[in-house]
Amino acid sequence: MLCYEYPPIGGGGAKVVQGLTSELVKQGHEVDLVTMGFKNLQSYKKVKSLNIYYVKCLRLKANICTPFEMITYLISALPLILKLCKKNNYDINHTHFVYPDGILAYIVNKLTHLPYILTAHGSDVPGYNPNRFVFLHRMILPLWKRIINNSLKVICPSESLQDLVLKVDKNIKTELLPNGINLTKFSSIKIKKQRILVVSRMFERKGTQYFLSALQGLKHGFEINIVGDGPYLENLKSQVIKLNLNVNFFGYIDNKSDTLKNLYESSMIFVFVSESENFPIVLLEAMAAGLAIITTDNTGCAEVVGDAALLVPSKDPSAIRNALLQLIENPVLCQELGQAARKRVEEKFSWEYAAKRHTNLYKEVIPSLKSFVYSEKIS
Repeated sequence: MLCYEYPPIGGGGAKVVQGLTSELVKQGHEVDLVTMGFKNLQSYKKVKSLNIYYVKCLRLKANICTPFEMITYLISALPLILKLCKKNNYDINHTHFVYPDGILAYIVNKLTHLPYILTAHGSDVPGYNPNRFVFLHRMILPLWKRIINNSLKVICPSESLQDLVLKVDKNIKTELLPNGINLTKFSSIKIKKQRILVVSRMFERKGTQYFLSALQGLKHGFEINIVGDGPYLENLKSQVIKLNLNVNFFGYIDNKSDTLKNLYESSMIFVFVSESENFPIVLLEAMAAGLAIITTDNTGCAEVVGDAALLVPSKDPSAIRNALLQLIENPVLCQELGQAARKRVEEKFSWEYAAKRHTNLYKEVIPSLKSFVYSEKIS
C-alpha cells in the first residue's frame, strides 16, 4: 500500500489508510505500507502484520504538503518500493492518491508488473479543488490519464468524486466504495454541552469563513471551538477580530488525543460547510459522536450524512445562520439528529464492513492476472 500521508501527518486521506490497513490486518492480511517520513519519525514500524516504512524526504508541516515536497518523496520512495518488490511476492498494490503515489504505482508496475488499484481522495482529481493544484493538473493531465487508465480499478468513496473522474474519461474503470470509521473511537452517549465544533484543515474552500460570517450578531450562548491548522488560519483569526466574535482556535490537535475526543463527545452541534468534498472523515467522526450536523449539499458531504443532518448551500452565511438557529432553538432536534447520525454510521460506515468490501474487490481483480514475477530489468 502506498500513501504519502499517514498519521501523525496528513488529513482525512491519512486516516482512511490507517483505518483500512488496521482492519485488513485484523482480517488476516499482511500489509506493507510506504509513506512519508517527518521530523523524528522512525524509519520503520511494525504493528502486528502491518509494516510501515517512512522514507526520508523534505516536508515542513504535518498538515500540508507542497508539490516540491511530494517530488522528494517520490525520489526517496521508489528505490525502497523496488527493493520490497524484489523481496516479497505481493498480490496487489493498493495506492492512495493519483498524485503523487500513482506515479510510483505506475513506474513500479512497468518495471515489476505488480498490478495496482487506486483510491482517489479529492484534490488528486481535476476539477475537485478550486484553490490548489489547478495548474499542476493541467500540466500533468496526460500522465494522470495514463496512470489511472493503467490501474485495474479506481476506487471512489463518493458519487460526486466518481462523476469528476468519469468527466475526464468515461471509460475509466471505477468502483464506488465508501470510507469507514472505528465505531469505538467516539461515544455518542456523553452529556452534550452548549458547544459548536468545527474540525477541518484550514483551507479557503473548507468554508469556515462563511460559518464565522453567519455568527455575526447572532445571540446563541454557545461556546465556539475551531480545531485545525492550515494556510487560511490567520485569515480566519483576523475575521474573528473584525466581526468581534468569541471563538476558541485550538490549532492542530492529534486525532488520537483526549482533547479532540472530549471536544467531539461534549459538543452539541458540528459545522462543516466545505464547498468541495469527497468523503470527509470528520463527518464520520461527528456522526459517531452523535452530534447534530450542519453541512453542505451538492458535495460528498451530503452522501455521507444522508438525512441525518441539516444541509445548506456552500458559500451561504444566511443559510448557515438559519440552520444554526434551528438547532440552537430546538435541543430536541439536536438530539434526534445526533441519534440518527450515530445510527447511520453504525449501519453503513464501519471499517469492518468497508474493509470486507475492499477485500472482495482485491479478490475480484487478482484471479484474472498472471502470477507476479519480479522483472529482471531491475538488479
